[in-house]
Amino acid sequence: MQPLVHQLGELSHDEINRYSRHLIMPEVGIEGQRRLKAASVLLIGTGGLGSPTALYLAAAGIGQIGLVDYDVVDHTNLQRQIIHGVSTVGLSKLDSAEKRLRDLNPDIEIVKYNVPLTSDNALELFAPYDVIIDGTDNFPTRYLVNDACVKLGKPNVYGSIFRFEGQLSVFWAQHGPCYRCLFPEPPPPGLVPSCAEGGVLGILPGTVGTLQATEAIKLILGIGEPMIGRMLLYDALEMSFNTIKVRKAPDCPVCSKHPDEVALIDYEQFCGMPAHDRSTYSSLTSDQPNGLHEIDVHELKRQIESGADVVVLDVRDPHEWEIAAIDGTLRIPKGEIQAAKNAVLAGRKLRDETVLAQIPMDKPLLVHCRSGKRSADSILFLAEVGYDMDKMFNVAGGILAWADEIDPTLPKY
Repeated sequence: MQPLVHQLGELSHDEINRYSRHLIMPEVGIEGQRRLKAASVLLIGTGGLGSPTALYLAAAGIGQIGLVDYDVVDHTNLQRQIIHGVSTVGLSKLDSAEKRLRDLNPDIEIVKYNVPLTSDNALELFAPYDVIIDGTDNFPTRYLVNDACVKLGKPNVYGSIFRFEGQLSVFWAQHGPCYRCLFPEPPPPGLVPSCAEGGVLGILPGTVGTLQATEAIKLILGIGEPMIGRMLLYDALEMSFNTIKVRKAPDCPVCSKHPDEVALIDYEQFCGMPAHDRSTYSSLTSDQPNGLHEIDVHELKRQIESGADVVVLDVRDPHEWEIAAIDGTLRIPKGEIQAAKNAVLAGRKLRDETVLAQIPMDKPLLVHCRSGKRSADSILFLAEVGYDMDKMFNVAGGILAWADEIDPTLPKY
């Protein structure tokens, strides 16, 4: 494949010394390093995947690195987001990342976009860059990144992580399949948990993010075989790397069209979930039975202390209960509730033959999880098998809000 970047930047004597280990490799050489300096890469996210990707691209001498993020650094990020540190907790992730990258390589240009990525700004943000790297953790943004890259003819270096497993590919519609060729539609909302719900091994994004940086450099230099038409599946527990072929779908809903015909849609509506925590989207639409009722943790505390005849249902997983829990709660994981609901609806079991037998139908249910998403899903599952929506209440903010506002002695995770 030909180099993606044809323009050549100028290298100072100091830069020639800095990149000497590149320059003595014939696959890179002085011309390749000048190509890297002329290149521009846009990173969507400066979190788990964005951290190692940005660090290695900066160290490699990519001339311009764009960063899209709007979040601030939190202590929970530091287990995997190695571009940030204790000294930058509470600061903008963009400012934190810029500080580290400028210390690593002061010769590069860093452009910060302190905004959520949306259908309204994606094309404008992507247009100036040679390569787009997807370091996101949600389906609406993944589909948006893919469709915008198809429309603009840009390569999309894709990475995904969950628990101990990672994925890597390069989606470039001009030369192979796009993300929609492999996944035309998103999974049903709630089926695939996020990293915040399911966890992620802190080292995992380092592996996948470094591979993403490698693919970007290969594309820019035109060396090796890029992961176009292939997807790498990495299992950290097995320490295995498997590659599957990904074929271009002739009826792909996006890349089978002329780029001018590709329209960016409402991806939150398409995926049935919010893309970021500033989103006003709710998957609890008016067609849900009677809508969802919410209470805050102060009302939960009042109900518990008053001795009200209610059931407080904790739908987190057992290992989460060991970290922090509210005394006296009924504890049944969301996955078990969902499995029971499916068995009842399929006619394989009666309600009383499942974990649902533990959940009374004649008492108010105050349902909580870590932050409020799994508990909302669980309420909807229960409604499908006959529970009264007017007797079920989602605890907004979950046990994180309880730790913040009611019991600060509880650890947060």
